[in-house]
Amino acid sequence: MAASSATYFFVVRVPSNSFSPSTRFSFLPLFKPSPSVSLKASPSRSRSANLFARNALETIDSKGTSVSKDRSLEAASLGSKPTILVSEKLGEAGLELLRSFGNVDCSYNLSPEELCSKISLCDALIVRSGTKVTRQVFEAAKGRLKVVGRAGVGIDNVDLQAATEFGCLVVNAPTANTVAAAEHGIALLAAMARNVAQADASIKAGKWQRNKYVGVSLVGKTLAVMGFGKVGSEVARRAKGLGMNVIAHDPYAVADRARAIGVDLVSFDEAITTADFISLHMPLTPTTTKVFNDGTFSKMKKGVRIINVARGGVIDEDALVRALDSGVVAQAALDVFIEEPPSKDSKLVQHENVTVTPHLGASTKEAQEGVAIEIAEAVVGALKGELSATAVNAPMVPPEVLSELSPYVVLAEKLGRMAVQLVSGGAGIKSAKVVYRSARDPDDLDTRLLRAMITKGIIEPISDTYVNLVNADFTAKQKGLRISEERVVVDSSPECPVDSIELRIANVQSKFASALLDDGEITVEGKVKDGTPHLTRVGSFSVDVSLERNLILCRQVDQPGMIGRVGNILGEKNVNVNFMSVCRTAARKLAIMAIGVDEEPDKETLKMIGEVSAIEEFVFLTL
Repeated sequence: MAASSATYFFVVRVPSNSFSPSTRFSFLPLFKPSPSVSLKASPSRSRSANLFARNALETIDSKGTSVSKDRSLEAASLGSKPTILVSEKLGEAGLELLRSFGNVDCSYNLSPEELCSKISLCDALIVRSGTKVTRQVFEAAKGRLKVVGRAGVGIDNVDLQAATEFGCLVVNAPTANTVAAAEHGIALLAAMARNVAQADASIKAGKWQRNKYVGVSLVGKTLAVMGFGKVGSEVARRAKGLGMNVIAHDPYAVADRARAIGVDLVSFDEAITTADFISLHMPLTPTTTKVFNDGTFSKMKKGVRIINVARGGVIDEDALVRALDSGVVAQAALDVFIEEPPSKDSKLVQHENVTVTPHLGASTKEAQEGVAIEIAEAVVGALKGELSATAVNAPMVPPEVLSELSPYVVLAEKLGRMAVQLVSGGAGIKSAKVVYRSARDPDDLDTRLLRAMITKGIIEPISDTYVNLVNADFTAKQKGLRISEERVVVDSSPECPVDSIELRIANVQSKFASALLDDGEITVEGKVKDGTPHLTRVGSFSVDVSLERNLILCRQVDQPGMIGRVGNILGEKNVNVNFMSVCRTAARKLAIMAIGVDEEPDKETLKMIGEVSAIEEFVFLTL
């Protein structure tokens, strides 16, 4: 985005002389820019900081005059009502609420070209899952679009990075359809177990095949709920009422909450290997994409039955067809697909042991009205400048703090991402401690943004929740994640806001034992050097590596030729190395070798590295 583009997001008023954590903010309506402030777009210092540093409010006009040239001033003058485009059907209750506040344009089934044509006249856009809100849409809006509301939970169809770059707030409606989705999951479970859909089609075709459609009982069977969030926990409650034994896997589920409804939390492998039925309620993230694949299916009990009312992409559909044909998976009931609608000749859809519905998880009258009201309230609130826990991308810190902390924002998120990838086992992260070392007085260091980015780094890799300063504490509480902070005064330059950030994770197992201190805590520490985040410590090992792209950490016996041996393996596999660093305790003793790579090595390459005799352990991390 060009630096000259202007945005009207949340207008932040701060005293001109200083800032402290007690500074009060004034949030003005998005469609009524105040004439007393100057709004400019700020380019990020790093692409990784885009959710918090791009296009944020950068300066307050010291003279109290506006220098903004945003074209939306012409289209939405003071006192005028905002225009809200609703591109997919929304419940009447929600539409009434929107009409009481603005001009509502209900235009359904728009082509991408038609949407781009209309969007420059709109202040807000409300979509469901069918409308793709791409970068082209934000470009066509020419700065006028202030809010995108997703009437539902997932926002896969909204380009969040582009929304943030163009100063557009994105909100969703995550709670209203919980019960409806859970009920549909149970409906598919029962229908599949008793062959309801197949038997219905058989009778309508003039057949009477009682012996062919003998079902299985649910009582006493084990159901594995994969993802124990709002919907997953509601499915578990209902399954317990059907007499099923319920286990669950979710790295952020609270064990006490699960036990309260008679559910045991287990590891991923234990869940899929012991279950008779598996119900999917996990988000679609890079770590869950096609997590149910040939390898996963091979570990399951023969004759397992699978229900998916979450996201189609968590299942490798070709692998599921193979598992159905081999009998490993006896039946599947699917409400979601990778491509929606699926092709008419889809082998999966046409398989006789598969029950399908057209993404009906939230399709009840009650849920539709609830979602409509929830998203309408969120959009209207955003246009008024009010805060919302369902905001998924809003930068809301004073501009001078944002500018100063920008490189530390990147460091904080990367430390969180490292930490969550170092954790193993099914318990998940329940608490984390962040230690800031700084020469500044604690009252002169606002760490809310850094804490939010630590939370973002820990939660986002294994969740569909988008974390920002608005919802960080709320989201962490929902996930059962407690983050504490400690500030240590050190003798360094007060011009530097933070000397180092240390992240400690307690009461977890680690994939990389070297990351553990003697007290059993996973510990990583980093600094910003020349504007770039660096990893400076892993466990008790001092290191010094730039946190870029992908990282391989190896604990090895310090001996000649190790860099060459590992480098040769990567070179032969066409994996480009961008840096290597070895930090040791003493000559010929233990050392940590850190290798930065541009591409993700395949399993064979990583196996070859692990088979090097002097390497005691290693881990691959995506940053």
